[in-house]
Amino acid sequence: MISLPSRDFLDTPIEEFIISSEKVAHVQLGNSAEHALLVLTKTGYSAIPVLDPKYRFCGLINAQRITDAILGLEHIEYERLPDIKVDEIMQTDLPLINITERFQRALDLLIDQNFLCVVDAEGMFMGILTRRVILKQLKKQIYQLRK
Repeated sequence: MISLPSRDFLDTPIEEFIISSEKVAHVQLGNSAEHALLVLTKTGYSAIPVLDPKYRFCGLINAQRITDAILGLEHIEYERLPDIKVDEIMQTDLPLINITERFQRALDLLIDQNFLCVVDAEGMFMGILTRRVILKQLKKQIYQLRK
């Protein structure tokens, strides 16, 4: 069993670990599935946030949801991409984390997610918190135990 030297680490605010919204690719409500697919392809991200015009978080869009939306009975209907809006197919039932939350809460949520979208009290998109960042911080703490 791993025993951390202090619970202070688990109580650390997540704010210092997030990737700022300015650095995260996103699309907006009303953008086409074609635009979202281009952004996903260019960035190499598995999913991107969907924001409203005031930059409030609304959902996530990924290539699988886009592909599912254009699957026909006999072929993929690429010609439909410009007509499908991201808000029609985005995922909305996903865990979010508030910027004021602590490391322990992020650790709990990231077990089943690659990243979490971080919002403030008004739902403004503040950035993302990745599983990679959390694991790196946890690794640091574990290596400090060896000292």
